[in-house]
Amino acid sequence: MRAETLPANAGWRWMSDGFAIFRKNPALFSMLVVLYWTILIFVNIVPGVGAVISSLLIPGLSVGLMQVARDLERGHPVALPTLFNGFQRNPRTLLVLGALYLCATLAVLALSTLIDGGDFLKALISSDELDREALESGAYLLPAAFVTIALLPVLMAWWFAPVLAAWHNLGVGRALFFSFVACWLNWRAFFSFSLALLLFAGILPGMVFGLLLAVIPSSAAAFVATPLLLLIAVTVFSTVYASFYASYRDIFGNAELV
Repeated sequence: MRAETLPANAGWRWMSDGFAIFRKNPALFSMLVVLYWTILIFVNIVPGVGAVISSLLIPGLSVGLMQVARDLERGHPVALPTLFNGFQRNPRTLLVLGALYLCATLAVLALSTLIDGGDFLKALISSDELDREALESGAYLLPAAFVTIALLPVLMAWWFAPVLAAWHNLGVGRALFFSFVACWLNWRAFFSFSLALLLFAGILPGMVFGLLLAVIPSSAAAFVATPLLLLIAVTVFSTVYASFYASYRDIFGNAELV
């Protein structure tokens, strides 16, 4: 495996490349992203085991979205079953990656209880309005900062791991290792990508939504707000998923599927 080291501006380009891929077939890409989230939402509501099952499914489904982006960029046909093609290659490794990611995340959250006695974790899983207000007010700033920093190396190790397992037939250890190293070598590009993500997925949608509501009569706002939010959300999520593929393509090359 060889990972390229890219300049900082590559992160901005990944976002624009993602939008260009999305534009090749926005209706189909949007439908597959909605299907992806619908599957995870319905699996998550299964009592007891929903969160575990969804964690196991995420790596394979994510590879499926990566292949959707790859095929659209190359002009290849894409259909609904493409979303599930990720499970056809190295499925056992993908399942293990999902399980390990869940365990790593739970371990970080468990460690955060040493800081505040578990109050932050309780607020995260609670549906109580007071807990939600405490989260939004920044009352748990220290444990939240710890969780964010501790999850960063976890995210780096898992960023490319599923696609490296599926498309390059790597085992769990090698997939995690090469993913972490690739992110470490390209930290400047990922930093600029984070800024692009903040701008494209946070600031710009909020500005567009606010401007449109400002010119729409208040009597029609209720009917316009919901579909408008859905349209913005689907466009943003589709572009972001396509940009994940762009980051893989630029760092690892566009190797043929194994």
